[in-house]
Amino acid sequence: MSVSLEIRLKRANKVYREGEHLCGLVLIQSRDALAHQGITLSLEGLVNLTLSGKSVGVFEAFYNSVKPVQLIHSSMELVKAGKLPSGRTEIPFEFHLVPKNNRELYESYHGVFINIQYMLRCDLRRSLLNKDLSKTCEFMVHCQPQKREFQPTPVDFTITPETLQNARESLPRFLIRGRLDSSSCCITQPLTGEIQLERAEERILSVCVFVGCAEGYARDATEIQNIQIAEGDVSHGLAIPIHMVFPRLFTCPTLHTHTFKI
Repeated sequence: MSVSLEIRLKRANKVYREGEHLCGLVLIQSRDALAHQGITLSLEGLVNLTLSGKSVGVFEAFYNSVKPVQLIHSSMELVKAGKLPSGRTEIPFEFHLVPKNNRELYESYHGVFINIQYMLRCDLRRSLLNKDLSKTCEFMVHCQPQKREFQPTPVDFTITPETLQNARESLPRFLIRGRLDSSSCCITQPLTGEIQLERAEERILSVCVFVGCAEGYARDATEIQNIQIAEGDVSHGLAIPIHMVFPRLFTCPTLHTHTFKI
């Protein structure tokens, strides 16, 4: 007997905010009538800390002292034990996104060391002769928009071989100048600015912009995204525009709590 189980949210983008209602359907399809021991649906939001190969031993004591932080947890029984008819069965559900114990729902984030993840899990229990069915579905939580007016903080920068921290060998002489329209960025707005090559001893192959971070209490910089903004040996003194949209699942607003920070 072929049985399929699916969780389908009402919003196609699966993005919600604290205080909203999470609505959707559990879809069950079976060629024959389906006997079961009950169908339950649970919602959970957790902050998990993970170790990378570089960080083992660096903050292992910190890792061992902090358990996953539960932000929200709720469960409901959708259908009591019984039998479902053959064909397609739709079971609606609704959760109120309210955190537990006066916590707050942090922005969804998939990082190297820290994960903030919100999941739905549906379990269809069956008799001992049949395997139970389970299905999970991740949804995203975004923070409420800031009410105060955003004030950009422009910054000018200069890059030379002497300013590079991780250069392992001597580099040809070069001078790059640039400007970011703001060093404090709104997460929903692109990173913008410009960069120009003043001089270089060698031919330039391409120009790329990298966005990274140093997460938590570890100091390993982790690359999040890069874009190529120029191809080939660019003209010296030519202003090249920078326009990069932040990948929302792998970035989040700057966050400081008593156990972790991003």
